[in-house]
Amino acid sequence: MRFVITILLILAFNIANSQEKMKEYRKLTKEERTVIIDKGTERPFTGKYYNHKDKGVYKCKQCDAPLYRSNDKFDSHCGWPSFDQEIKGAVKRIPDRDGKRTEIVCNNCGGHLGHVFIGEGFTPKNTRHCVNSISLVFEEAKEHKFQKAVFASGCFWGTQYWFDKQDGVISTKVGYTGGHIKNPSYRMVCTGRTGHAEAIEVIYDPEKISYDDLVKIFFETHDQSQVNGQGPDIGHQYRSAIFYMNSDQKKIAERNIRILKSKGYGVATELNKFDIFYNAEEIHQSYYEKKGGTPYCHIYTKKF
Repeated sequence: MRFVITILLILAFNIANSQEKMKEYRKLTKEERTVIIDKGTERPFTGKYYNHKDKGVYKCKQCDAPLYRSNDKFDSHCGWPSFDQEIKGAVKRIPDRDGKRTEIVCNNCGGHLGHVFIGEGFTPKNTRHCVNSISLVFEEAKEHKFQKAVFASGCFWGTQYWFDKQDGVISTKVGYTGGHIKNPSYRMVCTGRTGHAEAIEVIYDPEKISYDDLVKIFFETHDQSQVNGQGPDIGHQYRSAIFYMNSDQKKIAERNIRILKSKGYGVATELNKFDIFYNAEEIHQSYYEKKGGTPYCHIYTKKF
């Protein structure tokens, strides 16, 4: 009898806990419930986020849990938003009731998102999360919450490769900064006469990754001792530089430089006040993600 009472108490607690959680969830419309609760599918090419290009985070419509970063979104022409990677631990995979596909649900509330497909070859990650727009809500990468960092460490393809791998990095863009020519092109910068460096703009969530962490990644993924070049890429446009936004960023950069020098490392990295960043041409954005492979002169080396 005592065992039965214990089981009933546990069940009652779980039900109460579940009801309490439901109070925290967003109230869904009939159309939203059809997909999120009843595991339906919205019509292709009709969803709000199918052609959505803004930078930020896609969250669960029901519970507001962060699910995907805009950096991991790509166009698969399938009719629904496609992502090749979820935020770590945010999405759960379960066998679909059709016995063939793999369903994906929010790992926090269990809300239906869509399906995941492997081996299609759309991106180097070889994964496609096919997600219903109606299951998502978007949070834009606004400056009041997220922060910006700008680094230059040789060819910007390799620099972006490493920063894109960091948890807490919301988005990245490669481009040009530090020079005297407005709206430079890649060919102009390659002449070495614009004063610009190939650089990367990083938008990050300081609650998940600190500027100090980013500076360390910067130093550990290139040779900061090389002057006006990186590996086989030679020229002032390939210099090592940190473009700080404020005095706090400058102090953090200076502290890490002192640490490196105390360890015997040479440091040729320039510290410059950030002015303006010009986005590079689309062909250069997320280069290794599009083409596959790994950087030829950006190799991770533990230094701190």
